[in-house]
Amino acid sequence: MKVIIVGGVAGGASCAARLRRLDEQAEILMVERGPFVSYANCGLPYHVGNVIEHESDLLVANEELFRRHFAVDCRTGCEAIGISPQDKTVQLRNVATGDVSTEPYDKLVLSPGAASVRPPLPGIDLPGIFQVRPVPDAREIREWIERGTSFLAGMEKYSGFQTVRPAMRAVVVGGGFIGLEMAENLVRRGFDVTVLEMADQVLTPLDREYGRLVEDFLGLHGVHVVVNDGVAGFEQAEDDSLTMSTQSGTSYPADLVILALGVRPDTTLAQMAGIEIGERGGIRVDEHMRTSNPDIFAVGDAVEVRDFVTGEWSLIALAGPANRQARIAADVIAGRDSSFREPRAPRSSSCSAPASRGPAPTRRRSTASVTPTTRRSTSTRTPTPGTTRGPSRSR
Repeated sequence: MKVIIVGGVAGGASCAARLRRLDEQAEILMVERGPFVSYANCGLPYHVGNVIEHESDLLVANEELFRRHFAVDCRTGCEAIGISPQDKTVQLRNVATGDVSTEPYDKLVLSPGAASVRPPLPGIDLPGIFQVRPVPDAREIREWIERGTSFLAGMEKYSGFQTVRPAMRAVVVGGGFIGLEMAENLVRRGFDVTVLEMADQVLTPLDREYGRLVEDFLGLHGVHVVVNDGVAGFEQAEDDSLTMSTQSGTSYPADLVILALGVRPDTTLAQMAGIEIGERGGIRVDEHMRTSNPDIFAVGDAVEVRDFVTGEWSLIALAGPANRQARIAADVIAGRDSSFREPRAPRSSSCSAPASRGPAPTRRRSTASVTPTTRRSTSTRTPTPGTTRGPSRSR
Protein backbone atom coordinates (compact mmCIF):
# COMPACT_ATOMS: atom_id res chain seq x y z
CA MET A 1 0.00 0.00 0.00
CA LYS A 2 1.29 3.44 -0.95
CA VAL A 3 0.09 6.46 1.01
CA ILE A 4 0.82 10.02 -0.05
CA ILE A 5 0.46 12.78 2.56
CA VAL A 6 0.23 16.34 1.27
CA GLY A 7 1.43 18.80 3.92
CA GLY A 8 3.42 18.36 7.09
CA VAL A 9 3.31 20.06 10.51
CA ALA A 10 0.58 18.97 12.98
CA GLY A 11 -1.67 17.18 10.51
CA GLY A 12 0.62 15.56 7.96
CA ALA A 13 3.61 14.83 10.20
CA SER A 14 1.41 13.25 12.88
CA CYS A 15 -0.33 11.09 10.30
CA ALA A 16 2.96 9.88 8.82
CA ALA A 17 4.45 8.99 12.20
CA ARG A 18 1.29 7.24 13.42
CA LEU A 19 0.84 5.27 10.21
CA ARG A 20 4.42 4.03 10.32
CA ARG A 21 3.93 2.80 13.88
CA LEU A 22 0.83 0.89 12.79
CA ASP A 23 2.13 -0.45 9.48
CA GLU A 24 5.82 -1.18 8.95
CA GLN A 25 5.28 -2.26 5.35
CA ALA A 26 3.36 0.71 3.94
CA GLU A 27 5.14 2.99 1.47
CA ILE A 28 4.70 6.52 2.82
CA LEU A 29 5.50 9.70 0.88
CA MET A 30 5.03 13.05 2.64
CA VAL A 31 5.47 16.31 0.72
CA GLU A 32 5.69 19.81 2.16
CA ARG A 33 5.94 22.92 -0.02
CA GLY A 34 7.74 24.92 2.69
CA PRO A 35 11.27 24.44 4.04
CA PHE A 36 10.19 22.90 7.37
CA VAL A 37 8.14 19.75 7.74
CA SER A 38 7.55 19.83 11.50
CA TYR A 39 7.76 22.88 13.75
CA ALA A 40 6.03 24.58 16.68
CA ASN A 41 3.78 27.25 15.18
CA CYS A 42 2.49 28.11 18.64
CA GLY A 43 5.99 29.26 19.56
CA LEU A 44 6.32 31.82 16.75
CA PRO A 45 5.07 34.87 18.73
CA TYR A 46 7.37 33.88 21.58
CA HIS A 47 10.30 33.62 19.20
CA VAL A 48 9.55 37.18 18.13
CA GLY A 49 9.51 38.16 21.82
CA ASN A 50 12.84 36.40 22.51
CA VAL A 51 11.21 34.03 24.98
CA ILE A 52 12.36 31.36 22.53
CA GLU A 53 15.74 32.75 21.51
CA HIS A 54 16.82 30.34 18.79
CA GLU A 55 14.87 29.44 15.68
CA SER A 56 16.19 25.89 15.95
CA ASP A 57 14.19 25.46 19.17
CA LEU A 58 11.00 25.75 17.09
CA LEU A 59 11.94 22.83 14.88
CA VAL A 60 10.69 19.41 15.95
CA ALA A 61 11.70 17.07 13.12
CA ASN A 62 13.32 17.34 9.70
CA GLU A 63 13.48 15.32 6.49
CA GLU A 64 16.43 13.26 7.67
CA LEU A 65 14.70 12.25 10.89
CA PHE A 66 11.62 11.06 9.02
CA ARG A 67 13.73 9.07 6.60
CA ARG A 68 16.02 7.55 9.23
CA HIS A 69 13.58 6.82 12.08
CA PHE A 70 10.29 6.36 10.28
CA ALA A 71 11.32 5.20 6.78
CA VAL A 72 9.13 7.97 5.35
CA ASP A 73 10.05 9.50 2.02
CA CYS A 74 9.84 13.11 3.16
CA ARG A 75 10.32 15.93 0.66
CA THR A 76 10.35 19.60 1.58
CA GLY A 77 10.19 22.25 -1.11
CA CYS A 78 7.79 19.94 -2.93
CA GLU A 79 4.30 21.16 -3.80
CA ALA A 80 1.28 19.10 -4.86
CA ILE A 81 -0.23 20.90 -7.84
CA GLY A 82 -2.85 18.45 -9.06
CA ILE A 83 -4.81 15.31 -8.19
CA SER A 84 -6.37 12.77 -10.54
CA PRO A 85 -8.82 10.68 -8.50
CA GLN A 86 -9.60 8.54 -11.53
CA ASP A 87 -5.96 7.56 -12.06
CA LYS A 88 -5.15 7.83 -8.34
CA THR A 89 -2.13 10.02 -9.01
CA VAL A 90 -0.74 13.27 -7.61
CA GLN A 91 1.29 15.79 -9.57
CA LEU A 92 4.27 17.16 -7.63
CA ARG A 93 6.37 20.22 -8.43
CA ASN A 94 9.86 20.88 -7.13
CA VAL A 95 9.63 24.45 -5.82
CA ALA A 96 13.32 25.18 -6.51
CA THR A 97 13.64 23.73 -10.02
CA GLY A 98 10.06 23.71 -11.28
CA ASP A 99 10.34 20.04 -12.30
CA VAL A 100 7.01 18.20 -12.27
CA SER A 101 6.58 14.50 -11.51
CA THR A 102 3.62 12.17 -11.03
CA GLU A 103 3.22 9.77 -8.11
CA PRO A 104 0.55 7.05 -7.79
CA TYR A 105 -1.24 6.40 -4.51
CA ASP A 106 -3.55 3.88 -2.90
CA LYS A 107 -4.61 6.29 -0.16
CA LEU A 108 -4.18 10.06 -0.12
CA VAL A 109 -4.19 12.34 2.94
CA LEU A 110 -4.67 16.08 2.43
CA SER A 111 -3.24 18.34 5.12
CA PRO A 112 -2.87 21.62 3.20
CA GLY A 113 -3.61 23.87 6.16
CA ALA A 114 -5.15 27.31 5.87
CA ALA A 115 -4.02 30.60 4.38
CA SER A 116 -3.77 33.80 6.39
CA VAL A 117 -6.45 36.36 5.61
CA ARG A 118 -4.90 39.34 3.80
CA PRO A 119 -7.58 41.69 2.45
CA PRO A 120 -6.76 43.94 -0.55
CA LEU A 121 -6.46 47.15 1.47
CA PRO A 122 -4.59 50.27 0.30
CA GLY A 123 -0.93 50.03 1.33
CA ILE A 124 -1.18 46.51 2.72
CA ASP A 125 2.04 45.48 0.94
CA LEU A 126 4.14 48.30 2.38
CA PRO A 127 7.36 47.36 4.23
CA GLY A 128 6.80 46.82 7.93
CA ILE A 129 3.47 45.00 7.62
CA PHE A 130 3.70 41.33 8.56
CA GLN A 131 1.68 38.19 9.18
CA VAL A 132 2.63 35.35 11.52
CA ARG A 133 2.22 31.97 9.88
CA PRO A 134 5.36 29.95 9.03
CA VAL A 135 8.80 30.18 10.61
CA PRO A 136 10.20 32.64 8.00
CA ASP A 137 7.51 35.16 9.03
CA ALA A 138 8.85 35.26 12.58
CA ARG A 139 12.39 35.55 11.24
CA GLU A 140 11.45 38.57 9.10
CA ILE A 141 9.70 40.30 12.02
CA ARG A 142 12.73 39.81 14.27
CA GLU A 143 15.04 41.20 11.59
CA TRP A 144 12.75 44.21 11.08
CA ILE A 145 12.67 44.95 14.81
CA GLU A 146 16.44 44.72 15.10
CA ARG A 147 17.01 46.84 11.99
CA GLY A 148 14.20 49.33 12.60
CA THR A 149 13.00 52.07 10.29
CA SER A 150 15.49 54.43 8.63
CA PHE A 151 14.96 56.87 11.53
CA LEU A 152 15.67 54.25 14.17
CA ALA A 153 18.57 52.76 12.21
CA GLY A 154 20.30 56.15 12.04
CA MET A 155 20.48 56.64 15.80
CA GLU A 156 24.04 55.27 15.97
CA LYS A 157 25.19 58.48 14.21
CA TYR A 158 24.47 60.46 17.34
CA SER A 159 26.08 60.50 20.76
CA GLY A 160 25.12 61.03 24.35
CA PHE A 161 21.47 60.86 25.35
CA GLN A 162 20.43 61.00 21.69
CA THR A 163 21.53 57.39 21.30
CA VAL A 164 18.60 56.28 23.45
CA ARG A 165 16.32 54.41 21.09
CA PRO A 166 12.88 56.09 20.87
CA ALA A 167 9.82 54.13 21.89
CA MET A 168 8.73 51.89 19.02
CA ARG A 169 5.07 51.69 18.10
CA ALA A 170 3.23 48.60 16.90
CA VAL A 171 -0.34 48.04 15.76
CA VAL A 172 -1.80 44.54 15.87
CA VAL A 173 -4.84 44.17 13.62
CA GLY A 174 -7.00 41.43 15.09
CA GLY A 175 -7.76 40.55 18.70
CA GLY A 176 -7.73 36.76 18.44
CA PHE A 177 -5.21 34.29 19.85
CA ILE A 178 -2.29 35.16 17.58
CA GLY A 179 -3.01 38.87 17.81
CA LEU A 180 -2.93 38.91 21.60
CA GLU A 181 0.13 36.70 21.83
CA MET A 182 1.92 39.00 19.39
CA ALA A 183 0.82 42.00 21.48
CA GLU A 184 2.22 40.32 24.59
CA ASN A 185 5.58 39.69 22.96
CA LEU A 186 5.86 43.10 21.31
CA VAL A 187 5.34 44.68 24.73
CA ARG A 188 8.16 42.44 25.92
CA ARG A 189 10.32 43.86 23.11
CA GLY A 190 9.62 47.40 24.27
CA PHE A 191 6.88 48.42 21.83
CA ASP A 192 3.96 50.70 22.58
CA VAL A 193 1.21 48.38 21.31
CA THR A 194 -2.30 49.06 20.01
CA VAL A 195 -4.69 46.18 19.27
CA LEU A 196 -7.45 46.91 16.76
CA GLU A 197 -10.50 44.60 16.73
CA MET A 198 -13.54 45.03 14.49
CA ALA A 199 -15.85 43.15 16.88
CA ASP A 200 -17.07 44.61 20.15
CA GLN A 201 -14.49 42.64 22.19
CA VAL A 202 -11.22 40.75 21.85
CA LEU A 203 -11.27 36.94 21.88
CA THR A 204 -14.76 36.73 20.42
CA PRO A 205 -15.29 33.06 21.41
CA LEU A 206 -15.54 34.29 25.01
CA ASP A 207 -18.65 35.75 26.57
CA ARG A 208 -18.52 39.54 26.53
CA GLU A 209 -17.96 39.78 30.28
CA TYR A 210 -14.84 37.64 30.01
CA GLY A 211 -13.71 39.59 26.97
CA ARG A 212 -13.82 42.76 29.04
CA LEU A 213 -11.67 41.13 31.70
CA VAL A 214 -9.09 40.26 29.05
CA GLU A 215 -9.15 43.85 27.76
CA ASP A 216 -8.65 45.19 31.29
CA PHE A 217 -5.74 42.81 31.78
CA LEU A 218 -4.14 43.98 28.54
CA GLY A 219 -4.56 47.58 29.68
CA LEU A 220 -2.74 46.84 32.91
CA HIS A 221 0.24 45.85 30.78
CA GLY A 222 0.12 49.00 28.68
CA VAL A 223 -1.67 47.63 25.62
CA HIS A 224 -4.18 50.01 24.02
CA VAL A 225 -7.28 48.07 22.97
CA VAL A 226 -9.59 49.52 20.31
CA VAL A 227 -12.80 47.62 19.55
CA ASN A 228 -15.71 48.23 17.17
CA ASP A 229 -13.37 49.56 14.50
CA GLY A 230 -11.71 47.99 11.47
CA VAL A 231 -8.65 48.75 9.40
CA ALA A 232 -9.17 50.81 6.23
CA GLY A 233 -5.65 51.18 4.85
CA PHE A 234 -1.99 52.10 5.38
CA GLU A 235 0.32 54.91 4.31
CA GLN A 236 4.08 55.32 4.57
CA ALA A 237 5.72 58.47 5.98
CA GLU A 238 9.02 60.01 4.87
CA ASP A 239 10.88 58.37 7.75
CA ASP A 240 9.55 54.94 6.63
CA SER A 241 7.12 54.71 9.55
CA LEU A 242 3.52 53.72 8.86
CA THR A 243 0.15 55.28 9.49
CA MET A 244 -2.87 52.99 9.76
CA SER A 245 -6.28 54.52 9.10
CA THR A 246 -9.44 52.88 10.39
CA GLN A 247 -13.01 52.74 9.20
CA SER A 248 -14.00 55.30 11.82
CA GLY A 249 -11.48 57.79 10.44
CA THR A 250 -8.93 57.45 13.24
CA SER A 251 -5.22 57.20 12.43
CA TYR A 252 -2.55 55.28 14.35
CA PRO A 253 1.20 55.73 13.74
CA ALA A 254 3.31 52.58 13.77
CA ASP A 255 6.83 51.34 13.13
CA LEU A 256 5.48 47.79 12.80
CA VAL A 257 2.08 46.33 11.88
CA ILE A 258 0.99 42.74 12.53
CA LEU A 259 -1.97 41.39 10.57
CA ALA A 260 -3.71 38.74 12.68
CA LEU A 261 -7.02 38.53 10.83
CA GLY A 262 -7.39 34.76 10.97
CA VAL A 263 -7.13 32.02 8.35
CA ARG A 264 -9.20 30.43 5.59
CA PRO A 265 -9.07 26.73 4.63
CA ASP A 266 -6.82 25.92 1.68
CA THR A 267 -9.14 23.82 -0.49
CA THR A 268 -7.46 24.30 -3.88
CA LEU A 269 -6.38 20.68 -4.29
CA ALA A 270 -9.65 19.32 -2.95
CA GLN A 271 -11.63 21.34 -5.48
CA MET A 272 -9.35 20.13 -8.28
CA ALA A 273 -10.17 16.58 -7.24
CA GLY A 274 -13.91 17.23 -7.16
CA ILE A 275 -14.10 16.67 -3.40
CA GLU A 276 -17.09 18.10 -1.55
CA ILE A 277 -16.55 21.49 0.09
CA GLY A 278 -18.78 22.29 3.05
CA GLU A 279 -20.89 25.31 3.92
CA ARG A 280 -18.12 26.78 6.09
CA GLY A 281 -15.66 26.66 3.21
CA GLY A 282 -13.66 23.67 4.45
CA ILE A 283 -13.19 20.14 3.11
CA ARG A 284 -16.17 18.07 4.25
CA VAL A 285 -15.10 14.90 6.08
CA ASP A 286 -16.90 12.20 8.06
CA GLU A 287 -16.01 10.97 11.54
CA HIS A 288 -13.26 8.78 10.02
CA MET A 289 -11.70 11.80 8.27
CA ARG A 290 -12.75 10.50 4.85
CA THR A 291 -13.73 13.00 2.21
CA SER A 292 -16.45 12.42 -0.38
CA ASN A 293 -13.85 10.24 -2.15
CA PRO A 294 -13.34 7.11 -0.01
CA ASP A 295 -9.63 6.86 -0.90
CA ILE A 296 -8.87 10.47 0.04
CA PHE A 297 -8.67 11.67 3.65
CA ALA A 298 -8.27 15.21 4.96
CA VAL A 299 -7.14 16.59 8.33
CA GLY A 300 -6.28 19.87 10.04
CA ASP A 301 -7.14 23.48 9.33
CA ALA A 302 -8.65 22.74 5.93
CA VAL A 303 -11.47 20.44 7.11
CA GLU A 304 -14.98 20.82 8.47
CA VAL A 305 -16.05 18.54 11.31
CA ARG A 306 -19.21 18.12 13.35
CA ASP A 307 -19.28 20.10 16.58
CA PHE A 308 -19.49 17.65 19.47
CA VAL A 309 -22.10 19.73 21.34
CA THR A 310 -24.23 21.35 18.63
CA GLY A 311 -23.81 18.83 15.82
CA GLU A 312 -23.22 21.71 13.40
CA TRP A 313 -20.39 21.81 10.88
CA SER A 314 -17.46 23.84 12.17
CA LEU A 315 -13.90 24.90 11.37
CA ILE A 316 -11.35 24.32 14.13
CA ALA A 317 -7.91 25.64 13.14
CA LEU A 318 -6.01 24.34 16.16
CA ALA A 319 -3.11 21.95 16.68
CA GLY A 320 -4.75 19.55 19.12
CA PRO A 321 -7.68 18.67 16.84
CA ALA A 322 -5.34 18.44 13.83
CA ASN A 323 -3.12 15.99 15.68
CA ARG A 324 -6.06 13.81 16.71
CA GLN A 325 -7.59 13.93 13.24
CA ALA A 326 -4.26 12.84 11.75
CA ARG A 327 -4.00 9.88 14.11
CA ILE A 328 -7.56 8.84 13.28
CA ALA A 329 -6.89 9.01 9.54
CA ALA A 330 -3.79 6.86 10.04
CA ASP A 331 -5.78 4.38 12.15
CA VAL A 332 -8.48 4.03 9.50
CA ILE A 333 -5.94 3.63 6.68
CA ALA A 334 -4.25 0.91 8.74
CA GLY A 335 -7.56 -0.89 9.20
CA ARG A 336 -8.55 0.27 12.67
CA ASP A 337 -12.03 1.51 13.59
CA SER A 338 -11.41 5.04 14.89
CA SER A 339 -13.61 8.11 14.82
CA PHE A 340 -13.23 11.78 15.68
CA ARG A 341 -15.24 13.68 18.27
CA GLU A 342 -14.23 17.27 18.95
CA PRO A 343 -14.55 18.58 22.53
CA ARG A 344 -16.28 21.88 23.02
CA ALA A 345 -13.23 23.73 24.37
CA PRO A 346 -10.03 22.07 23.12
CA ARG A 347 -7.68 24.99 23.69
CA SER A 348 -6.45 27.49 26.22
CA SER A 349 -4.14 30.45 25.76
CA SER A 350 -2.32 32.91 27.97
CA CYS A 351 -5.77 34.34 28.67
CA SER A 352 -7.35 30.91 29.34
CA ALA A 353 -9.74 31.24 26.41
CA PRO A 354 -11.80 28.44 24.86
CA ALA A 355 -11.38 27.58 21.20
CA SER A 356 -13.13 29.39 18.39
CA ARG A 357 -15.67 27.56 16.28
CA GLY A 358 -17.81 28.55 13.33
CA PRO A 359 -17.25 30.56 10.19
CA ALA A 360 -14.98 33.24 11.63
CA PRO A 361 -11.28 32.82 10.76
CA THR A 362 -9.27 31.35 13.62
CA ARG A 363 -5.62 31.04 14.51
CA ARG A 364 -3.02 28.35 14.20
CA ARG A 365 -0.88 26.36 15.72
CA SER A 366 1.86 24.01 16.93
CA THR A 367 3.28 20.96 15.24
CA ALA A 368 3.08 17.23 15.77
CA SER A 369 5.54 15.58 18.09
CA VAL A 370 7.04 12.90 15.95
CA THR A 371 10.62 12.71 17.14
CA PRO A 372 11.35 9.42 18.94
CA THR A 373 13.91 11.07 21.22
CA THR A 374 13.10 12.96 24.40
CA ARG A 375 13.49 16.46 23.05
CA ARG A 376 12.28 19.46 25.02
CA SER A 377 11.20 22.61 23.29
CA THR A 378 11.61 25.99 24.94
CA SER A 379 8.12 26.87 23.75
CA THR A 380 5.54 27.53 26.42
CA ARG A 381 3.69 24.52 25.02
CA THR A 382 6.19 21.68 25.02
CA PRO A 383 5.55 18.90 22.48
CA THR A 384 5.78 15.38 23.85
CA PRO A 385 6.08 12.20 21.80
CA GLY A 386 2.82 11.35 20.05
CA THR A 387 0.97 14.46 21.17
CA THR A 388 0.59 18.10 20.29
CA ARG A 389 -0.51 20.88 22.58
CA GLY A 390 -1.60 24.36 21.92
CA PRO A 391 -2.78 26.30 18.89
CA SER A 392 -1.29 29.23 14.98
CA ARG A 393 -0.38 28.10 12.46
CA SER A 394 -0.44 23.68 11.75
CA ARG A 395 -2.07 21.87 9.00
